[in-house]
Amino acid sequence: MAEDVAVVIEDGEDIRELLAQVLTQGGFEVYSAADGASGVELVRAHDPIVVTIDVNMPGIDGFETARQVRAISTAYIVMITARGDEIDTLVGLQTGADDYIVKPFRPRELRARIEAMMRRPRVIASTHPSPPLPPVAEAERVPHPASGGGASPTATMPAPVEQVSSVPWSELEHEDSALEHRGLRLESGARVVELDGAEVELTRSEFDILRMLLSSGRRVVSKMQLAGMLRGERGEPDHYLSEHDARAIEVHVANLRRKLGESPSDPRWIETVRGVGYRRTS
Repeated sequence: MAEDVAVVIEDGEDIRELLAQVLTQGGFEVYSAADGASGVELVRAHDPIVVTIDVNMPGIDGFETARQVRAISTAYIVMITARGDEIDTLVGLQTGADDYIVKPFRPRELRARIEAMMRRPRVIASTHPSPPLPPVAEAERVPHPASGGGASPTATMPAPVEQVSSVPWSELEHEDSALEHRGLRLESGARVVELDGAEVELTRSEFDILRMLLSSGRRVVSKMQLAGMLRGERGEPDHYLSEHDARAIEVHVANLRRKLGESPSDPRWIETVRGVGYRRTS
């Protein structure tokens, strides 16, 4: 059986080689590019299942590269950035990326996020197999550009920022049935969303969040549960939510509302429960 293909688009040679090493150890056949235009051509030529894209590149930046990749591929896209700014996260996810990760990070974190993405369906049916990545020894920490290429001696651990208790995780499993609410129809099996009869194009994460909220009825779904679902966790999720995951969930929900034409102050489908998460409107 042919290996899954990954494309690494990164202008920093050290980081590019490290990402290629991590993905190769995970069983991928890896192709690398030092700029966006070359990376898009590699995606076109090799039909990868995973693409990592650095945000800050000369010429075509990572956001435009992601847009061009998404126009020709259903690959899982991970944006890699040296900044944790909200605007970077927002723009990156709006371009069609499935996840983002902030430098400096540990390669095993990247591996875990790719594992979670590959457990979720791609937007379009694919013949790519999606086995779990085998465990490998952790590589050196990805260097932060400001450090001059050296590895940081300490790890960045996400700070616990939220502890909640809401609807049991086991009650939020989904069937392949259609869900309807106030003119919004979601078909899980076909992964199609229609609003008043018109199809709405959503990313994988937006679709899965919407499905989870619609299927929960009026019960609150916490950000922690949504993050766990996107990571592919089953059973009760961890009791803490990192700032990284909280920000990603907030951006996904903001993008989802924008595509549905919903105002957070006067929601038609998704209510915000401050300090906890979200729930379907009544």
